[in-house]
Amino acid sequence: GADLADGSCVHPTIPGRVSPLLPANHVTMAKGTGLVHTAPAHGMEDYSVASHHQLPTDCLVDEGGFFTEAAGPELQNKNVLEEGNEAVIQMLQAAGILLKEEKFVHSYPYDWRTKKPMIIRASKQWFVNTASVKATAQEVLKKVKVIPTSAVNRMLEMLDRRTFWCISRQRCWGVP
Repeated sequence: GADLADGSCVHPTIPGRVSPLLPANHVTMAKGTGLVHTAPAHGMEDYSVASHHQLPTDCLVDEGGFFTEAAGPELQNKNVLEEGNEAVIQMLQAAGILLKEEKFVHSYPYDWRTKKPMIIRASKQWFVNTASVKATAQEVLKKVKVIPTSAVNRMLEMLDRRTFWCISRQRCWGVP
C-alpha cells in the first residue's frame, strides 16, 4: 500500500473520473490486501480519510437505496443491494477489469423494524449551539406524554447536558 500511496487510478464505472490512492489507518494487511475502495459518503472511516484530504463526499445512493443519476445511466434507479450489485459486476466484466468475483456476506447494520440491511449514507445536517433551542426543546418535552413518566426527568437532564444540537431529517421514525 505504501508504494501506491498518493497515486491515482481511473474510476471503474464512471468514465473520466480519477480516484486518488490514499493511505488510511483503518486499512491493514490483517483484513485482506491492505487496499480497499473508499466511499466517503458511506462510512465513518472513509469520511474521515476524505475530510483529511479535502475530498468531496459525493453520495451516489438516494434515500431509498437506489443509485442516483450521478452514478451513471447503467446504474441509475437500480437498488444497490439487489440488481445494482449485479449491474456493477457486469460493467466490470464488460470493461475487462474484473479480476475476481466471489460471494461475500457483508456485515451491514440492520434496521430494527424491517430486519433488512441498511446503507449508511451521508446527509446534510445543521448543528446549532443556542440556549433558546435547548429551552424550547425542554419546554416541548414537558408537554409530551412519556411512558413511563419517570423517563421525562432523565430526558430533561440529558437535554440539559447537550452543548450542540443536530437538526436532522434522516428518519421519519424514532429508535428503540
